[in-house]
Amino acid sequence: MKRFKKILGYGFIAIVGLIVISAFWNYPKLTILSGYSAKNMASSVFIGNRSVEFTDINDNNFAPVNLADDEVDMTKKSVIASVFGLKERKAIYREGLGSVLIDDDFDEKAPYLKPNRNKVKTNLPFPYGDLSQKDTVFTTIDYDKINGVVNSIFDKEGEDIKKTRAVLVIHKDQIIAEKYADGLDQNSILLGWSMTKSILATNYGILQKQGKIDINSKAPVSWWQSDGRRNITISNLLQMNCGLAWDEDYGSISDATKMLYIDEDMTKPQIYKEAIHKPNEYWYYSSGVTNLLSGILRGHFESYQEYLDFPYREFIDKIGMNSMLIETDMAGNYVGSSYAWATVRDWAKFGLLYLHRGNWNGEQIFNTDWVDYVTTPSRTSEGDYGGHFWLNAGGFYPDAPRDMYSANGFQGQRVFIIPSKDLVIVRFGLIGDAGVDFNTFLKEIVGAIK
Repeated sequence: MKRFKKILGYGFIAIVGLIVISAFWNYPKLTILSGYSAKNMASSVFIGNRSVEFTDINDNNFAPVNLADDEVDMTKKSVIASVFGLKERKAIYREGLGSVLIDDDFDEKAPYLKPNRNKVKTNLPFPYGDLSQKDTVFTTIDYDKINGVVNSIFDKEGEDIKKTRAVLVIHKDQIIAEKYADGLDQNSILLGWSMTKSILATNYGILQKQGKIDINSKAPVSWWQSDGRRNITISNLLQMNCGLAWDEDYGSISDATKMLYIDEDMTKPQIYKEAIHKPNEYWYYSSGVTNLLSGILRGHFESYQEYLDFPYREFIDKIGMNSMLIETDMAGNYVGSSYAWATVRDWAKFGLLYLHRGNWNGEQIFNTDWVDYVTTPSRTSEGDYGGHFWLNAGGFYPDAPRDMYSANGFQGQRVFIIPSKDLVIVRFGLIGDAGVDFNTFLKEIVGAIK
């Protein structure tokens, strides 16, 4: 019996030891978890206008983020999150700039600039104005089939698999299907995650049209001028084939998670990475590249206010995406990799702008050849990626049209653009390909249009 108790004692000590080792090993991760929870809660509540309870049950309800607890101050518009009382992180909301994770050195009381907006309302039907769209019935569309397909991508009662929050289908500028999950509607403002990358890239297309930038020119990064990285072009960055090291892993403490949840200036981490391949020889997806492009964009303007105003003045407000807000980091840079918010209908307008090759109700926002550029496969991407847009040229979705391209975001946010069918399809959710059969969904939507 004594021997048995002794063995039990050793076993208990071993278990405690394993717990301590595990806690020590994972302790640094807690700052990422509490940071994610605080930032996402602050944005959901103060940008999305959703309740704390709704955000807990939906947006932040996945492991291990759901280990964090949030304290929300509605008056100060701030959130403090921690995991088991450890690693407190704070996020604050600033009008016009969104929510941002801050550190102890950040001055919350300091004055700040914000974008000048020109949210003009026009007496035109959707999508070019604020009036209801004209009643149009297409004889070439099987509406029953379309609605059935849209319904099929939502969870049935009692399910929690597909986690779809919204779907919008537009054909020839007309909404032919629209559906939202409980608690959301056409006025709900949703996070696009990495669809923001396509928003950020569009600024370069506009600058190129204006003759103010050449994307084939060398990237203006002083840190690179003494080595081979000086040969990296803006186009290499836009096509994600610059050859720089980067770790885009969201399940660990990686370059991507440190950038989004620790770094003050998110435009810098990619700058300091070594070249592990020559430009244009290796494709690798990097959120650091996009935020570097945001920094290069900022450096293009003489003043910070011009940088803040440019995307809204030159296309976001011009095409009536009045709900859109792009969040900034502590240093005031647009987080082009991840943080743009808008209603589903406004995200659809972005898709329509590209479907119409840069023309918005008669005004050319960017040149048509910009669309050709972003839809040309980047070398070694196997036809999956162009200029900050995802492509289907390589048949990633084998039953969808090969000319389809899309803005993609974490958890299955999508703006699909299908020129051959005059289609824009928007889907928002809380899980991507792991829970949704996008291939079948797209095939059946396209198949319902003759």
